[in-house]
Amino acid sequence: MPGGEFIDYYELMQISPNAELETVQRVYRMLAARYHPDNPQTGDVEKFITLKEAFKILTDPVTRQQYDAIYASRHAEPLPIFEMKEFAAGIEGETNRRMGILCLLYRTRRANPESPGMSILQLESIMSFPREHLMFTIWYLKDKQYVRQDDRSDFLITAEGVDYVEANLPANRILHRLLEAAGRSMSRSDIESAEFASPET
Repeated sequence: MPGGEFIDYYELMQISPNAELETVQRVYRMLAARYHPDNPQTGDVEKFITLKEAFKILTDPVTRQQYDAIYASRHAEPLPIFEMKEFAAGIEGETNRRMGILCLLYRTRRANPESPGMSILQLESIMSFPREHLMFTIWYLKDKQYVRQDDRSDFLITAEGVDYVEANLPANRILHRLLEAAGRSMSRSDIESAEFASPET
């Protein structure tokens, strides 16, 4: 991780944190061919270098264990983006919290399809909101069928929720960065420099 910046290698490779070595190797070969600098259509030097670093770390049992410890601690921390005034009380804050939850669940389903849900406790922790402040938001999302609960009471995004995120995200740069923030370290200055445009409900 150059410069000490945390990078979510699982998100980069679009694999589960529980992925077996064979999966890491197979996905790496596919992505390496795609991003190799010699590929005239999809070559990307920066992504290729990062991908090589991810492969090196995730295929070595010792470095993967060390990385997984950092990964777990990073994903337990609140995301600074939710401290912004746009997520505070009021109608605009409520609208943005809805998209915030959908973005988190969207990313979780993509990154970890074997376990795509998030508990209310996880949402509380990542968003730094008490559950009492999230219950109206969650009721709305469930009633619109954008989210549902599994047999463990975890929340999962539905196909309708995915469609809503993908339709509204292009108009909302800060929430677009929210998906990135879940995958890497993001400073407060990065967040505050993003342009904010509320999505339509």
